[in-house]
Amino acid sequence: MLLDASECQLVLVDYQERLMPVIFEGALALANARRLAHVARMVQVPVWGTEQNPARLGGNDPELRALCDKTLAKMHFSAVAEGLGEWLRPVGKPRPGNARSLPKHLQKGPDERPCAVLAGCEAHVCLLQTALDLIDDEFDVWVVTDACSSRTERNRDAAFDRLAGAGAELVTTEMVAFEWLRSCEHPAFRQMQALIK
Repeated sequence: MLLDASECQLVLVDYQERLMPVIFEGALALANARRLAHVARMVQVPVWGTEQNPARLGGNDPELRALCDKTLAKMHFSAVAEGLGEWLRPVGKPRPGNARSLPKHLQKGPDERPCAVLAGCEAHVCLLQTALDLIDDEFDVWVVTDACSSRTERNRDAAFDRLAGAGAELVTTEMVAFEWLRSCEHPAFRQMQALIK
């Protein structure tokens, strides 16, 4: 199954000023998060940010924060516990009849985007707990591995193992970008290509 931009939302978890200097390959993870956010803007995918205890860890990278529709300040490690789920799945009008009897593509509301594409730090704490909660809330979760990290490589990799076992799809920045565009004839193709070269 390929990602469909019209069904996706991008969640960027805790790329905070005081946290990033101690993150393993943090500069690379942040650069890929910026690329993701730029491509999301090109294809009209909503972009949400989170910040863990920003009074102590500072705000997100300013460029990344500017690309987000909204940023959620949180104290829980999982952003879902602080209301992220309501941002991703706004409450709409109830559908008439028994929605479960409808085919899956008809069960979602007209504005619903059931795929959550996640990237962030620390992969084994805030990203992991947010992703697992979104899976529990029946989102299709895709984790962008080259835009995620932790203070140690081992913690990052353990998070990826656990996420894959829980049903998250593990992808890369370029996989997401090319799947969102689908064709070299997409109007944003050249602009996206310049971002990833």
